[in-house]
Amino acid sequence: MAQVRLESIRKVYGEFVAVDDVEFQVNDGELLVLVGPSGCGKSTVLRLIAGLEETTRGRIFIGERDVTNLAPRDRDIAMVFQNYALYPHMTVEQNLAFGLKLRGVAREEIAERVARAADMLELTSMLQRRPRELSGGQRQRVALGRALVRRPQAFLLDEPLSNLDAKLRASMRTEIARLHRSLGATMIYVTHDQVEAMTLGQRIVVMDRGIVQQIDAPMKIYERPVNLFVAGFLGAPAMNQFRGRVCADGASLDGEGVVLPIPPAPALRGREVVVGVRPEDLQRIDRASAEGARLQATVELVEAIGNEAFIHARCGAWRLIARSAPYDLPPPGANITLHTPRERMHFFDAQSGVRLEAS
Repeated sequence: MAQVRLESIRKVYGEFVAVDDVEFQVNDGELLVLVGPSGCGKSTVLRLIAGLEETTRGRIFIGERDVTNLAPRDRDIAMVFQNYALYPHMTVEQNLAFGLKLRGVAREEIAERVARAADMLELTSMLQRRPRELSGGQRQRVALGRALVRRPQAFLLDEPLSNLDAKLRASMRTEIARLHRSLGATMIYVTHDQVEAMTLGQRIVVMDRGIVQQIDAPMKIYERPVNLFVAGFLGAPAMNQFRGRVCADGASLDGEGVVLPIPPAPALRGREVVVGVRPEDLQRIDRASAEGARLQATVELVEAIGNEAFIHARCGAWRLIARSAPYDLPPPGANITLHTPRERMHFFDAQSGVRLEAS
C-alpha cells in the first residue's frame, strides 16, 4: 500500500470550476472519506486520482510516483463504482479473475487470490453463480472482491453503497470497515451520506462547491466545525442555528425579539452572529430547574422513532429541533422550556459563516 498526495488540484470544464485548489494527503493504510452534497466535486477528485479525468492544474502522487499524466492502468489503483459494473455473462469466479487474466498473472496465482478474496467476503459458495442470481449486497461484495484481488496501492470507492437499502447499507459499512482493518489498505471513499462518513472515516474531507472546507477526524469536525456549512452538513438532525445580534452586555443574543443567554463574549458585542446548538444539547427541563441558557418554545411536531424522539418547536422567529428520550413526550401546541449548557454553543459570523471564539 502507499500514501496518496494531492497538490493544488484544479479541474475546470469550460468556465465551470468543478474542483478548486484541493490539497490533502492520505496516509499509508488510512481510510479517508470525501463527503459533501451532490455536485460538490468529491467524485471528480476521485476520478482525477484514478486518471479517468485530466487535471487542469496540480499534481497527484501515489507513493513516491508522480502519476498526474499516467494512464489509469499505470497508476496501480483499483476502483469500486456505484453500479457494480459486473460482467453479466460471467460467473462470480470469472468476474473476480478477469482483471488478473488481462494482466497476464499466472493461473495458479489467480486461483489463490480469487479463493482468498472469496473467503474474506464470504463468496465461496457463490463462485459459480452469475450476477443476476445475487442480491444487491452480494453483487457489491463481488465488486469489492474484484478490486481486492488486484492488490493495488490504493482502493478508490465511489459511493459504492448508494444503491442499497438502509439495512443492507449498514451491513456493508461494517463489511468495508472490517475489510479495511484486516488489509491495512489505503482507501479513499466518496459518499454524500454523513453517517457513512462518520462511521467509516479515520479522517473526513468535507467539500462544498469544489473547495475543501475542513479535514479532520470525524468527531473533531462534529464538535468543532470551522464554518456554518460544515456545522449544518454534519449531524442528523442538523445543528440548530439562531441568528441575531450580540447585545451590549455581551451575554445575550437578540434575535427578532427573542433573547438567548450566551457565555460572556465582550469581543462579540454588537456583532451579527449565528449561535449553533446541536439537537442533543437542547434538553427539556422544569421551568424552575437548571442554570444556563434557556428558551421558552412551542411544540409544532414530535417525531418518535423508537429509541429516541425529535421535538420540532418554535421560539419566536426561530425554529429548532431537540433530541429527546422517547417517553413523556409533549403534545403539539404545548409550551416547553429548553436548556443548553453554554459551553456547548458554537459561534459563527453571520456574513462569512466563519467560526468565532466567544472569549
